[in-house]
Amino acid sequence: MKMRFPIVLTAFLTVFAVCGARAQAPLSPDPAKLRLASANVLVLDAQSGQPLYSKGAEEVTPIASLTKLMTAIVTIESGLPLDEALAVDMDDFDYLKGTRSRLTLGATLPRREMLQLALMSSENRAASTLARNYPGGVDAFVGAMNAKARALGMTRTRFEDPTGLSPNNVSTASDLARLVRASAQYPLIRDFSTTPSHYVEVQPTGRLLGFNNSNRLVSSADWDIQLQKTGYIREAGRCLVMLANVASKPMIIVLLDSIGKFTRLGDAQRVKYWLETGQTLPLAAAFGYKAPAAKSAKPRAVVKVKGKAPAAQNSRSSRSARAGGA
Repeated sequence: MKMRFPIVLTAFLTVFAVCGARAQAPLSPDPAKLRLASANVLVLDAQSGQPLYSKGAEEVTPIASLTKLMTAIVTIESGLPLDEALAVDMDDFDYLKGTRSRLTLGATLPRREMLQLALMSSENRAASTLARNYPGGVDAFVGAMNAKARALGMTRTRFEDPTGLSPNNVSTASDLARLVRASAQYPLIRDFSTTPSHYVEVQPTGRLLGFNNSNRLVSSADWDIQLQKTGYIREAGRCLVMLANVASKPMIIVLLDSIGKFTRLGDAQRVKYWLETGQTLPLAAAFGYKAPAAKSAKPRAVVKVKGKAPAAQNSRSSRSARAGGA
């Protein structure tokens, strides 16, 4: 009789411990329960490399300013001095999409600041200036981008320019996950891409300009983002890649070709909620964006830009066709 209580207590503690372990065990969410608006998606456990969700992850598609992650890698690996002053030139202006910039002709910043603005605010002229000041110029820089892609095993990726404004910059969600993983090895890329805002003093005028991050999630207390990059041109749709800690694990999230300004952010929230709870959030609003677009789609026209290979371009108004950036 004296041994009965200790035995019962031991059994109770054993059951309690097992139940507690199950309650704290990491979720294995069901991919069938996740509904997203983005056309091409990959969610990857960054530690194990295990894909948790995949949709069109091997489809080759334009990637817009996600390109700038590779621009950053090539810039850093060049070993060129980060404090060297670089000036914006007419060659850095966007004659393809007509995007604007507050970095005017002659605006001068250290290479470090140009790199930060390219990553944080998706500044196209900053990215172009970095490439133009590479040994051998833009052509050599783009060659280095493609060589690095091959070295990383990004077999379905091709770069034509350092900004991502060209629709001929293409990749897959799977290849971009490799790019995110490689980019995360550089503290500058992690730091610059996740800074919420930054001021620069532009020379020779001494004018102080403030820039914000193109991804509002970096300022959210609900997110622990270690690296990110946004992208947009009309041919690519809204794109977003992130390395973020979700459900106590580092996750690589790749979202490509979403319609609607905030849909990629909504998809990111849906992925986060799914990883944390195993459930999904409503998608009606995101599908509302896609339905009218599908009905009003017009035949694509083939256009040729500056002697390059023909690129498909939708025949919408010239104003929307020029839109590009983050």
